[in-house]
Amino acid sequence: MSEPSSPSVLIGMKRGVRHRCPNCGEGRLYTRYLKVDIDCEVCGHDLARYPADDGPAYFTILIIGHLFVAPLLLFPFIWKVSPLLVVPLTVLPLAGLTLLLLPRVKGAVIGALWAIGLRKAQDCPGT
Repeated sequence: MSEPSSPSVLIGMKRGVRHRCPNCGEGRLYTRYLKVDIDCEVCGHDLARYPADDGPAYFTILIIGHLFVAPLLLFPFIWKVSPLLVVPLTVLPLAGLTLLLLPRVKGAVIGALWAIGLRKAQDCPGT
């Protein structure tokens, strides 16, 4: 079965979550932790033109807050044990989870931007 003529948002997001180029799915997306590569080493696609900006940080906070922090408040130990024990036992794993999730969310956002064709304003003539 051949690929669809227009890029799929789901395919772009899946490739981005795996830290791969949304165009070919083979080249790497990042040169460092969150630094997007200028272009794909496999297909040469310009990866720097997708404006992820603050979206990935907001989505990561939304995911962590709703899936982990809110249910955590339902456990009784949060309210009964000393804050000197609760803070390290909750904040450190949440910080680690946030740092683990952030590049994957940013990759998904870049993949979605690739699929819908949204680029930086200075790349678009006549704007």
